[in-house]
Amino acid sequence: MLGRLLVRYLSPAWLLITAVVVFQLAQSIASLMLPTLNADIIDNGVVTGDIDYIWRTGGVMLAVSLVQVICSIVAVYFGSRLAMGMGRDMRSDFFHRVVAFSQREVGQFGAASLITRNTNDVQQVQMLVQMSATVMVSAPMLAIGGVIMAVRQDVGLSWLMAVAVPVLLLIVSLIVVRMVPAFSQMQARIDRVNQIMREQLTGIRVVRAFVREDQERARFAGASGDVMETALRAGNLMALMFPAVMLVMNLSSVAVIWFGAFQVQDEGVQIGTLFAFLNYLMQILMGVMMATFMFVMIPRATVCADRIGEVLQTEPSVEAPADPVAPPVPVGKVQFDGVDFAYPGAEDAVLHDLRFSVEAGTTTAIIGSTGSGKTTLIGLIARLFDATGGALRVDGVDVRDYDPDELWRRIGLVPQRAFLFSGSIASNLRYGAAEATDADLWEALEIAQAADFVRSLPEQLAAPIAQGGTNVSGGQRQRLAIARALVKRPEIYVFDDSFSALDLSTDAALRRALETSLPDSTRVIVAQRVSTIRHADQIVVLDHGRIVGLGPHDDLVETCPTYREIVESQLAAEEAA
Repeated sequence: MLGRLLVRYLSPAWLLITAVVVFQLAQSIASLMLPTLNADIIDNGVVTGDIDYIWRTGGVMLAVSLVQVICSIVAVYFGSRLAMGMGRDMRSDFFHRVVAFSQREVGQFGAASLITRNTNDVQQVQMLVQMSATVMVSAPMLAIGGVIMAVRQDVGLSWLMAVAVPVLLLIVSLIVVRMVPAFSQMQARIDRVNQIMREQLTGIRVVRAFVREDQERARFAGASGDVMETALRAGNLMALMFPAVMLVMNLSSVAVIWFGAFQVQDEGVQIGTLFAFLNYLMQILMGVMMATFMFVMIPRATVCADRIGEVLQTEPSVEAPADPVAPPVPVGKVQFDGVDFAYPGAEDAVLHDLRFSVEAGTTTAIIGSTGSGKTTLIGLIARLFDATGGALRVDGVDVRDYDPDELWRRIGLVPQRAFLFSGSIASNLRYGAAEATDADLWEALEIAQAADFVRSLPEQLAAPIAQGGTNVSGGQRQRLAIARALVKRPEIYVFDDSFSALDLSTDAALRRALETSLPDSTRVIVAQRVSTIRHADQIVVLDHGRIVGLGPHDDLVETCPTYREIVESQLAAEEAA
């Protein structure tokens, strides 16, 4: 997967790759020239006492060094642009894929894991590319060029390279093989830390209300300790690698000087040649060591690339049709025709053979016990996931045949958990319609019974909203979420238990305002309170995913035992009669 990701995201940047290779080649050639020039200074200048030769050759060395520095800086610059651009494109594609996911795919991966994959995992792959452009490209050039130049200097000592390089590679391979499982485990444990942190931040009020700070600290400390343990295991292996490399390099230096001294004494090998050979051997081993550093990064980057690729290769279960039908004139009629729904791998379906219609301009309420499938039913209307059996039609067209954007334009969804984005009240309301005027916003707030509390704020529409709407009360958050849907002005409004945080009087006033201000709209309301739905045109009673009652309140009280039980549990005997 790592290779496929690199090919996919680096191929368009072939000009940058070419520039990196060219400048790294130039700086490697310059590096390989320096030991030979140094040998010439020793043999032809220092030994003979030729000061002019030392100055001339030294000047050439300075010029070569300057070229090396300039080429190295340019190569690093282009390498950084290459890596940062790849990371940008990968994060963008990852984000757009996740945004296209249905609730099924988001639940499959988990929010914490998706965040880790789009941040930490992408960063690891990005770092590998950057280090490859600055280190890995030059490492083989230095190693191969060093071998050629060393053999030119002294063939008699070349056997030392044949011993040192394989020994170094063997040590590195043994260590890297043991590091791969540690890096794989580390990413999973980072996911766990992010998950716990996300839960604690989101549920901070619950944690404090139940005095669970100590337990939550212990839970986080446990997950953090697991990451530390894995990181230490990988770090210990990494720490072992560099001393091993340095040991091989230092032993190689000693061997060169030891055996080279005999050649200088017996065979007349010049001292400058000996030192040049030593420098080339160090460059060869340095190239191997730099490659070693990359080998340390490759296992973790490979694991991260697999996790990124897993998301990028996951196709959304809710897809746009190849040939969407021409949208009919918006009316707002919703039909359930034998609809079933089952989650992947589940033994039993959540919804069974749902058959009913929601006529345009009417109010239909959905009620049932916890776990009866109310929210799942609502999700099918908005096509957050697709039915696994039967058909759900909006204005006579199966929702799977709509262009998703066209379907969502016809539906205003207020989810069970009212969520507001960081910004202002106005920016949140304009999520419904970016072109909405202030007058449109105030009208929606009036219908949602939120205008009074917004007017009481010093900044009014410009009042700041924290992420998730945590700086307003639950009832205010729900009313703002309802107003956001009202600004959109769709044909169908879907309220998923959206009145639960409202007091009875506000609930009643809001429902009256909806019927008065939006008489032609279709309203589907999921609720737990009978008082919220008793005046609906029809009520759908669910029990274990099946319709056990369908009709107005008065009829259901007489004919549906399940509904009657719900009514009697909430209302006084006189009201239930």
